[in-house]
Amino acid sequence: MSLKSKFVNTLKLIFPSTLPELGVFLFFLISYGILGSYIAVNYRIIFDNRIPWDAYFSFDNRSIVMTGGSFERHPLSYYLFNWVRELALFISGGKMDSTFRLSLAWFSTFTICLALIQVFKYLKNIIQLPLSIVLVLVSFFSIFSTCILLSFTPENFTYTLFLLTLYNNYAAVKLKQGEKISAIPLTFAGITIGGLTITNITKVFIPIFFEKDLFRSWKKVGSTLLRISLTCLCFILLYLNRIDFMYKNILNKTSEQYERFSNVKSTPTWDMILSYFFGGNILFSSFIIRDKNNMKGFAYKALVMDVFSSWISYMFILILLFLIFWSYFKNFKNKLVQVLMVSFLIDIVIHCVMRFGLHTAYIYGGHFAFVYPLMTGWLFYTYKNSSKTLSFLMILTFILFTYLLLNNIIRMSEFFSFMKQYYQ
Repeated sequence: MSLKSKFVNTLKLIFPSTLPELGVFLFFLISYGILGSYIAVNYRIIFDNRIPWDAYFSFDNRSIVMTGGSFERHPLSYYLFNWVRELALFISGGKMDSTFRLSLAWFSTFTICLALIQVFKYLKNIIQLPLSIVLVLVSFFSIFSTCILLSFTPENFTYTLFLLTLYNNYAAVKLKQGEKISAIPLTFAGITIGGLTITNITKVFIPIFFEKDLFRSWKKVGSTLLRISLTCLCFILLYLNRIDFMYKNILNKTSEQYERFSNVKSTPTWDMILSYFFGGNILFSSFIIRDKNNMKGFAYKALVMDVFSSWISYMFILILLFLIFWSYFKNFKNKLVQVLMVSFLIDIVIHCVMRFGLHTAYIYGGHFAFVYPLMTGWLFYTYKNSSKTLSFLMILTFILFTYLLLNNIIRMSEFFSFMKQYYQ
């Protein structure tokens, strides 16, 4: 394949390439764009130079925009957000005003819309679902609290969601065609995905172990190990260069961060797992307003999520989880399904077993929330020839969709009340 063909195929993979994809992209670009623009122009919550972290739902907007975040968790995001910040400043004429906030919001809007297109492409091209079901599942995903918040929030999670959906779509194409993931895209994925959040680099390697006839040939095993080694080597060298090769800082900071984010005992673990990890990235719960300080004398109000207060919310999450694991067991022999669920398992271990950041796990949806619509899509595929089961799944999805939409609209109105009171 010529270099020109590869370039064109890459563009088709990343951007809308069919009329339905373009329509979906423009619809959400306008919808999210209106939301983000209104918030950016009328409120200072997206970026306030006095507030480094936690203004809403523990996002570190100002800190991320200015520095890319802590190097031990986000080793290479410094470079991405240098570009993001400088471009936003160029647009705003060097001022950190409403135009600056508007630019940041639109960068996030555009990125989340591209992530939705990747979910659309996977459901349509990989699972090969009918367009009507694809539109329902993409719409369902679009009103997850993760997608709503990240559509105007300048954060690592915003870009991670796009990169992970893009890579999963690309890997699925390769696996479906019986091809291997070559060294260059693998290395690029490792650097970008792992660079934004270091633990996610493990997800880059998952599809490789499901390549066709991998363990039947020592040559293929050697090729796989070489690709993994090359990716790790490039990533490690860039990481060490970022911190001037002072590698001891990584261990010290990582230990410090783990202790800080893993020992919160104010809420029962089971409730944090259901309300925050599995639920909060989909369904907004009730909110709590807290007093914060930027450690330099400036006090401000912060909004965080509480655990679910209604049994309906718990039931919603349990039903959705039931659908996901139903899909998993029905498609257990499908290597594409295994890729998704092994990736999801990594996040479950990090946050639910190791308890890292479990008390704020609702912000981590960018790492795994896309698994829900994709696994639900595989469940629809399983019963494509069973009209009764398919009808049942459609009705159930519509009920879940309706409750999710109403709940998140109500909670977003509360979010607007909070901004109007404290961030005008």
